[in-house]
Parts: sequence; structure tokens; C-alpha cells
Amino acid sequence: MSSTVQIRVPATSANLGPGYDALGLALSLYDEVEVTLTAEPEVTVTVEGEGAGEVDLGEGHLVVRAMRTAFARMGGAQPAGIRMRCRNAIPHARGLGSSSAAVCAGILAARALSGAAEFSDDDVFALATEMEGHPDNVAPCLAGGLTVAWYEHTGVPRMVKVTPDERIRPVVVVPSTRLSTEAARELLPKDVPHKDASFNAGRAALLIAALTRRPEREILLAATEDRLHQSYRAPAMPESAHLVERLRAVGVPAVVSGAGPAVLAFSASDSQDLIAPEVGNDWHIQQMDVDPVGANVQFPETR
Repeated sequence: MSSTVQIRVPATSANLGPGYDALGLALSLYDEVEVTLTAEPEVTVTVEGEGAGEVDLGEGHLVVRAMRTAFARMGGAQPAGIRMRCRNAIPHARGLGSSSAAVCAGILAARALSGAAEFSDDDVFALATEMEGHPDNVAPCLAGGLTVAWYEHTGVPRMVKVTPDERIRPVVVVPSTRLSTEAARELLPKDVPHKDASFNAGRAALLIAALTRRPEREILLAATEDRLHQSYRAPAMPESAHLVERLRAVGVPAVVSGAGPAVLAFSASDSQDLIAPEVGNDWHIQQMDVDPVGANVQFPETR
């Protein structure tokens, strides 16, 4: 067994408008983590890029905590020491799945380094969902592409991966401000009108069709309408809500990414030029691709 493993995990965007807590998309923006098990009883973490100077550099780092949890769940002995290097490109607290990426990276690193072949992909998904709290970001991070996630009646999380049309080009618009998922969820009502639930069910079904077979701008614009969460969360991110309104007013299918405050737009050749004029200087626009494979695990000695 190798004592070093390298993990690459993609950013993700959940909900995609009407698919609240169910739909997720993997994006071509990545965190890279290299983990080495050591004999010295200490944990050392270095971070480059997003989160540098902010996150814990020891046992409290989320990747380390996920590793510890995974080792315990697999029934193996905890490693004496961990040396980890992180190169992060996924913005924190913006609705792009940074915590899901960290959790998935830690669990996959622990499985790879322990050699626990009996710990299946379903086990990884279940533990990542348990730790992160929501399967809609975890699923595309692990599997790539477009995913639909749900819970069985027993509470077991499940997912299905769907291949998006190759013409789908996500554009992410990231503000300088942050918002925690917990704060965004606190604004949601406990109950919603039946007509709004019915509306979102239809739009979510249409969105799957649009993203996989009919990615025309007009269809995507209708398919990304939502009545379950974005309007309730708008007071916590008014700039994001206003940007979504402006983009949709000029025909760009735009939604709040995850819990926000980043905005996700589905761009095509006839809509890319419509996005920039609506975005101010305090936002960062980044054209991306859909990541097709999800998390990647490699042992550097065998590359």
C-alpha cells in the first residue's frame, strides 16, 4: 500500500433552480488534496488558494475530520500522523460545494490509504451525505455530470447520474460576500403551498429534459423557474437575487447556486454576451464546463 494519495474533487452547484435538495451539477473547478500518512503523531496541513489563512491547519480541518470519521467507520486503526497539502480553487461559503468537496476528499483519501475495498462507493456516498447533511452536492462531487439524489424511506441516500447535453456551458458569477448554508436554510418556511410544490415538480422534470436533450435558451429559461426556496432566501443575498432577476429579464437562464450567494447561468452561443453587462465589478465571472467524472483518486508512485 502507498502512504500517499492525491485526490481531485470538483465544485458543484445544487438545486439548479427548481430541483431543491435533489439536483446537482459538477463543474470544472477543483480542489486538489495530497495526503501522506506518517509515523510521527502529528497533523500538519498547508493550504494554497481558497481558504488560505482562514481554515484550521490541524485536526480541525474538514478533510482531516472526514478522514478520521471514515477510518473509524471502516473499523481500521487511526493513522499516527497525517501530512496534507491542499490547493483550493473552490470559493468558500458561496454555494459551490466547498464543504462537500472537502468531505468527499477526506473519505476517499481514507479509503484509498486503508485499502478497505469492502467500503463501497455506496458507503462513501452515504457517509459523505451523513457528514455534509445534503446529498445534492455530494452526489455530483463523487460521480460527476448531472445527478439526481434522494432518500429511501429507510433514510439511505441514493443517486442517479445523468449525462448533460454537450452544449451545456455553465457560467458561475461569484460575489465577494459569503453566506452559510445554515443561515440560508433558516429563512425557508416549514410548509409551502401545494400549487408551488406542483409548479416546481413540473419545472424540475422539464429541467432534466432541457439539460440532457433540449438545451435551447427559451426552454432552459422556463425550466429554471423556482417557487420553493430562492424568493425566501432573497433577503439574505439581495444582490444575488437582483442579479438573477436582471439576467432572466434579458433571457439568460440564471439561478442561485446552491444556498448562494453565487449565481449560476446556463450559457449558449447566443446568450454569453448578455451576461457581462448585467454584472458589476464586485463579481467574478467564470465560464466553465460540466465535469464528467467527479472525484479522482491517484497514487503518485504509480503515475
